[in-house]
Amino acid sequence: MLPRVRAFMDTVVPTLNPEDEILYAVKFLLQNRVTGAPVVNTDNEMIGILSEKDCLRILSGGKDNKDYPSGTVREYMSTSVTTVSPNMNIYFVAGMFLNDVVRRFPVVENGKLVGAITRFDILRAVETNLPKQS
Repeated sequence: MLPRVRAFMDTVVPTLNPEDEILYAVKFLLQNRVTGAPVVNTDNEMIGILSEKDCLRILSGGKDNKDYPSGTVREYMSTSVTTVSPNMNIYFVAGMFLNDVVRRFPVVENGKLVGAITRFDILRAVETNLPKQS
C-alpha cells in the first residue's frame, strides 16, 4: 500500500481567526516561525490562509494607505486555497508541490482542518520508503 498523507502530516497546526487583527497575525507568524497559517472559523472549518505574502500588502498599501496598518485577517487572507485529504497518496502530493509555489498544504477532512503537510514531510516519506542499504 502506498504511503498516505495521514502518516506524515503535522497534526498540530497554528491557526488564525478571521477576526484577528492583522498586526497580531504578523506577530503570530513570526512567533510560530511559519510562513503562513490556515484561517479557521469557530467550527474549525478552513475558510482561508494568511501567508507572509498576504501580509506584505500591509506595507505596499494594498488595502488603503493609512499611516498605521490596520484591518483583520479576513481582509488580507487568501480564500482560494488548495487542500489535500489525509487519505491522499503521498507521491501524488509530491507532484502537487512540483506544480505549485506553496510550502505546505492544509489537510482537510469532512470540511475540518486536521493537519498540514509540508515539503519537508514529503522528504521524510521518501526517506522512510527508501530501500535499506546494507
